Amino acid sequence: MKTAEDLRSLLHRIDHKSYPAYKDTAGSYQFRGYILSIDHVQGDPFASPSDVSIHVPAKMAGFPEKYYDRPYRRIALQDLLTRTFAREAGKFSFQAKGSGKSGLISVSRCGQEILERSACRILPEGGVVFRFHVGFPANGRTINARELEKILFDYLPQCTQHALFYKSYNEKKVLDVIRLADDQDYIRQQLKERNLAAFVADGAILPRESGVSAKPMKGAIPFASPDSLAVTLDLPNAGPLRGMGIPRGITMIAGGGYHGKSTLLKALELGVYNHIAGDGREYVITDDTAVKLRAEDGRSITAVDISMFIRNLPNGRDTACFSTEDASGSTSQAANVVEAMEMGSKVFLIDEDTSATNFMIRDELMQRVINRDSEPIIPFIDRVRELYDRFGISTILVAGSCGSYFHKADCIIQMKQYEPIDITEFAKKEAAAFPLPEEAPDQAPEPNFDRKLRSTQRLGDRTKVRCSGLDGLSVDKEPIDLRYVEQLADSEQVNLLGQIMKYSIAQLLNGRYTMTQIVDHIEKILDQKGMEGICGGRFLPGGYAMPRRQEIAACINRYRKMR
Repeated sequence: MKTAEDLRSLLHRIDHKSYPAYKDTAGSYQFRGYILSIDHVQGDPFASPSDVSIHVPAKMAGFPEKYYDRPYRRIALQDLLTRTFAREAGKFSFQAKGSGKSGLISVSRCGQEILERSACRILPEGGVVFRFHVGFPANGRTINARELEKILFDYLPQCTQHALFYKSYNEKKVLDVIRLADDQDYIRQQLKERNLAAFVADGAILPRESGVSAKPMKGAIPFASPDSLAVTLDLPNAGPLRGMGIPRGITMIAGGGYHGKSTLLKALELGVYNHIAGDGREYVITDDTAVKLRAEDGRSITAVDISMFIRNLPNGRDTACFSTEDASGSTSQAANVVEAMEMGSKVFLIDEDTSATNFMIRDELMQRVINRDSEPIIPFIDRVRELYDRFGISTILVAGSCGSYFHKADCIIQMKQYEPIDITEFAKKEAAAFPLPEEAPDQAPEPNFDRKLRSTQRLGDRTKVRCSGLDGLSVDKEPIDLRYVEQLADSEQVNLLGQIMKYSIAQLLNGRYTMTQIVDHIEKILDQKGMEGICGGRFLPGGYAMPRRQEIAACINRYRKMR
């Protein structure tokens, strides 16, 4: 292996040459305590920055095995290292001068959620691999190697020393991260043991700073559970923690506008992920299979069995294998429900504000005027109880204007000035004066998940994947709209979904596998081979984060080039 001094000599030789001479730097170099790898060199100073990685052997990294011996601990520790490296790199980014992206040191920007990212990987034996991007400096298109030398020999060693070596950390800070991860995992286990769909700790801060900031709102009212729903969990590290346990079954969150209904639901949506200390929602934990469901006018649907909600269409279309390029609100929400069932989700999260009214409810007067035989839609209210009793799927529903769900709900929570109040008994008593029609629909046919999908798109050798934040992605200019897949928490998850789609189109969408088999296969590869197994190539760059199986399926389901 080449040495750091070999790299320094090379930089001196190519200084002031044309930019392509930077290609000679590709390779691995032994620095003091770590290996620096220049994995890919950008074509010019205005192109995407170069891919660089640092490999710290276990002996030098020195992190105790007990801090990464379980997957959730490893992910939490990797998150700490990534945030620390990003903070250190921020001191030096663009300190080296030049044209275009010269001097940029770009590290994954972690949000409030703790996600597994390609930026940092702690290996089974304790070594650390850290991936990031560097803009190789130039004046115009002439190499400025002296500035790159500053980055590689002055700035990066400091970042590495402070972020990737255990001896540089305050031991208590690392221990606090691991203890929080242990407590969060304990709560997830308790959800199962106590038959809960979610838990919201007393003192949690649910409102966010603004519509563009995920940080907690200053001065917000802390959450406080009503006594009737209070659960106290004896956390292994933080000790007794009181909070609201939302039982499995059907829960309705009611209340006036601007009183915190949707804020609570949003916290539950993102409770499928662990959050960092200080977020305010670190002890808001939701069943990790929970899916937010909504209407999506215009989305494509391919061969989905929506017959439990829609049947007897006047044009005779088969709703047991329903496809459309332009779904209505009701058909899109019906498909979203069935696709979530297909992926094994056990909790549905629904806000009436983003739902199709005719999918959610038909009031008594409408049923009298338009009888059931003339309406192909069986509304969700007629299936919500069956979904739980027969399929074991709980529903948490926010409703501010539809009281009919009072009849169906097992638990009714009123949000009043951000304070939850258990009004189940009162609401049930009032609902008795407004009985629902006694006629009930037939038992739903069990959805058929045996659809085997085939891509009609052919990919070339140089297939391009482009991502647009959380809005969506394209594979060879074929767009996939992800704006309404609301539990995507980070654009790096979309980046990996782009690679998953490329892999799926090439390998799996061939008409031989069901959607469940496709997603199972992808998860198996990610588990056994890591993100490298999906992304391929000579190296794995930074900039990817792991999505859940629910979002993997949601992305594939919104791909239009299938039959």
